[in-house]
Amino acid sequence: MLSRFSFPKPPSSSEQTRSYLSKRWSYRLLSFLLGLVLALGMTLPVRAISWIDLIRSGAQVLQLSNISDKQEMELGASINRELVSSGQAKVYRNRAITNYINRLGQEMARNSARSEIDYTFQVVDDDGINAFATMGGYVYLNKGLIARADNEAELASVIGHEIGHIVGKHSIKQLRQRAIAQGALSAAGVDRSQAVQIGVELAVNRRKSRRDELEADQLGLSNLTKSGYAPAGMLGFMQKLLEGGSSSVPTFVSTHPATSERIKRLQAEIPPEKANQGKGLNNQAYKNQIRGI
Repeated sequence: MLSRFSFPKPPSSSEQTRSYLSKRWSYRLLSFLLGLVLALGMTLPVRAISWIDLIRSGAQVLQLSNISDKQEMELGASINRELVSSGQAKVYRNRAITNYINRLGQEMARNSARSEIDYTFQVVDDDGINAFATMGGYVYLNKGLIARADNEAELASVIGHEIGHIVGKHSIKQLRQRAIAQGALSAAGVDRSQAVQIGVELAVNRRKSRRDELEADQLGLSNLTKSGYAPAGMLGFMQKLLEGGSSSVPTFVSTHPATSERIKRLQAEIPPEKANQGKGLNNQAYKNQIRGI
């Protein structure tokens, strides 16, 4: 007698499909859980770094190729604080003179090609004939230069020239070039503290390129006339310093290009019949304004 054996019934095609789908979703779930565990394990060390520190670290790096007006003004303020606190720009504490220079400067700033930023005009307690500017709207005029000018148009021409450097963003360009030369500029930008140090150094050395000086002259002349001043003031001040044989010729006159070339270019821009048209040529009125010096 033959023994009977029970063979399992072959699964139907629908049952095979359900089994296959079940296994496939099980594998997917397992893979997801494994990936999640690995991901959580890998992110644990990152959480040990403070997000505040990361934000602060990022805020200290400046990308000079696309620096915003706000960043430029903040950087300029830091440079100014260092210049003043270190005594490299000793502020002249005469309220009447300070108010006069600020009033004159702000009027010209409003008529400049970059009136949207804030400007700060300061008198430096130095008898040398000099003026300079740094980024972010900071302009410095030596007490000696104010005394040397014969009238307001001459003084306004110097202020216009320095505003021209700010309009042309010449200090930012110089800072970037110096940072590259010193190896301080990375792909991320330049460290803020290093940028301030370089900015102070550039302000103290105060040398500009030929191209920057010519552009500042042109922008300054435009600013001067838009503010209603006689353009003769710019020519008069440059020529006075050169012909007077001053031993302290300011850098805005003495730096490249040669002053004679700059005067010729300005003369070509100013029609003779319009040279004396405008305000600021009253010598006595100007002397009354600055009698506190």
